[in-house]
Amino acid sequence: MTCSVSSCLEDWADLEKEFGQLEEQHRVYCRKVDEVKEIQKKCTSNIAHQRYCMRQVAADIKILRRRKDLNSEELNELNQLEQNIRDKKKQYHELEDVLPHENGYYLKVILGSVNVSLLSKVDKFKYKEDYEMFKLYITLITIVLGCLLWLFPYRVTDAFFQFLLVWYYCTLTIREHILKVNGSRIKGWWILHHFISTACAGILLIWPDGYTYDQFRDQFFLFCIYMSVVQLVKYYYQRGMLYRLRSLGERRNMDITVEGFQSFMWKGLTFVLPFLVGGYVYVLSCAVCVTCTCELVSCYVQVYVLSYVFFVLFLGNSLTLVAVLRQKIKEHASRFMLENKYRFNYKTE
Repeated sequence: MTCSVSSCLEDWADLEKEFGQLEEQHRVYCRKVDEVKEIQKKCTSNIAHQRYCMRQVAADIKILRRRKDLNSEELNELNQLEQNIRDKKKQYHELEDVLPHENGYYLKVILGSVNVSLLSKVDKFKYKEDYEMFKLYITLITIVLGCLLWLFPYRVTDAFFQFLLVWYYCTLTIREHILKVNGSRIKGWWILHHFISTACAGILLIWPDGYTYDQFRDQFFLFCIYMSVVQLVKYYYQRGMLYRLRSLGERRNMDITVEGFQSFMWKGLTFVLPFLVGGYVYVLSCAVCVTCTCELVSCYVQVYVLSYVFFVLFLGNSLTLVAVLRQKIKEHASRFMLENKYRFNYKTE
């Protein structure tokens, strides 16, 4: 192909023409963005107004229920109104899923006033999937690195591993707060658990090399390897359960896998629970090991703090597990009694 001045001028003229079209498209885009933001504000304001009016109706229903002169038809109408209010709240949540949300205090401190709301449900799901893959990759890296460092002890490489844990848990807390802004129902304990885990890894990072560190080192790396393997098993199990429940409409797209036991894992109780209990007992053994080390020799202050941190992790994990099991047992018992009641009524008829 020959090149000449005239051909270059023609190409430039075509480019200028296309640029004029691009400028027009950009003006339309900017105008549409402003329109979308204005509509978002109106929708948010209208939802807030609807919620206020609904609270007024709910308060009136409570007042009416105190009256003694209501007949059965009026009581049924009040019951229907309360059911309508519950249904309406769910609809508001669905509407708010694609509207901007205000950042929480933690995100405001970390990111400032940057809006992290993802408006598209597809983008939200992609971000959630990216979060899951991030956890999976770091878990695999932790297993491999933990095994190597356990076999070849060296304080510098140990510090690198512990810094990796600090970075990982810090990143998790930020990503989880962004997921919460975008509609994910992450339980409060698991976010707090990651903050505490960040502190735990930080204390291990600044623990000077010496007798006390050597006494605890092997147990710590075995603990990391075991918990990473358990996390890997739970990841694939929870992913399968969440996919099935989302297909049935029983879970939301933004629900995520966690380190502990969740209500949807009830059917796999015998499979998951032993791994979790083993991990929680291991956390308690770490707390006991560090405490015994403190009693044997004079230790740095971070060693004492670390024993309390492990105990808090054990206590929080155990109480959360007991609370979920208690809730599911009550639900299972009430469902069983209801089924027996209707079965009995059917037989008597």
